[in-house]
Amino acid sequence: MSLVYEERSSDSPFIETVTRGFTVCDGSTVRPAESHWHMVFVKHSGIQQLLVVGPLTASGIASWGKDAEILWVKFKLGTFMPHLPTRRFVNAEIALPGATSQSFWLRGSAWQIPDFENVEPFVKRLAHDGILVTDPVIPAVLQGHSPDLAARTLRHRFLSATGMSRTQIWQYERAQRAAEMLQNGKLILDTVDELGYFDQAHLTRALKRWVGHTPAEMRPGRQNK
Repeated sequence: MSLVYEERSSDSPFIETVTRGFTVCDGSTVRPAESHWHMVFVKHSGIQQLLVVGPLTASGIASWGKDAEILWVKFKLGTFMPHLPTRRFVNAEIALPGATSQSFWLRGSAWQIPDFENVEPFVKRLAHDGILVTDPVIPAVLQGHSPDLAARTLRHRFLSATGMSRTQIWQYERAQRAAEMLQNGKLILDTVDELGYFDQAHLTRALKRWVGHTPAEMRPGRQNK
């Protein structure tokens, strides 16, 4: 395996997951689309780099070099930076300038680079300083509530906070659910019927876009071949 990593959940209201890993050698893999944005801290050849990585609206190829240490902070949907709306870096990444070998510049201040164990205090300080906020409408809508907002206003808030429309997020989540069902042995046509796809071709297009594999490739054991 060329990339070794471990992931944990978080009790922070802003963080979805925290992952750390290191690369053993050069490698690449098919990566799925992603509805969340991340802060990614990379250390390679003694140099630290911070990337703000936006949502990804299609699957693609992820590549890496060897001997890198990586920390990924995945933020919950609805959490964003007001000075840098998520829509500005969809399908892109922004490198933040370094201050010292262990810190970086953000909003005119130097911030210590966190590690796997102290990400939560780091993010809490970002929120305290107003650099990081959460739009409560986003998780409410994602949980099925209907706020008293005009459709245009709701769309604007989704795009500002998540970089994606509610429909795009729903399509992504449905494709992820389809992939899980197929990996667990669900038949393709049963998956089509249960998740409301028009037909197998519709499911195939959705999985290729959002997950990067066809339904047949998602069958148990196929992705490791």
